[in-house]
Amino acid sequence: MKRTLNILVVVALAFGFFNSAPVEIDTVGAKIAIIKFETEVIDYGTIEQNSDGTKIFAFINTGDAPLLITKVKTSCGCTVPSYSKAPILPGESGELEIKYDTKRLGAFTKTITVMSNAEGGNKILKIKGNIIASK
Repeated sequence: MKRTLNILVVVALAFGFFNSAPVEIDTVGAKIAIIKFETEVIDYGTIEQNSDGTKIFAFINTGDAPLLITKVKTSCGCTVPSYSKAPILPGESGELEIKYDTKRLGAFTKTITVMSNAEGGNKILKIKGNIIASK
């Protein structure tokens, strides 16, 4: 009796699974934000220790919905981001300011992860360079 009941449950589940129609999401007319950076890598080149470590990643919202940057994470505490929390309307541009701590000597490569409502999910940017001792 138990075995027959188990078989009936399995058959019923299989029947329901194989006869269910795929769900289609209607994206026609859906508005999306698209973030387009002028560059995704900034090379500081060789700079002296304690020089200005501020650089700008410029971008534009090429989509048709407002762009909202929700969070910017960096790969270490030596890189500090600054950005507008206000929505960037379609066609408008914005800036992501990055300040790298130039007290550290040597070559560096750091990543900046931009989280937003833009198509494609998170965007990863990079900074790199080499810091030499001041003369």
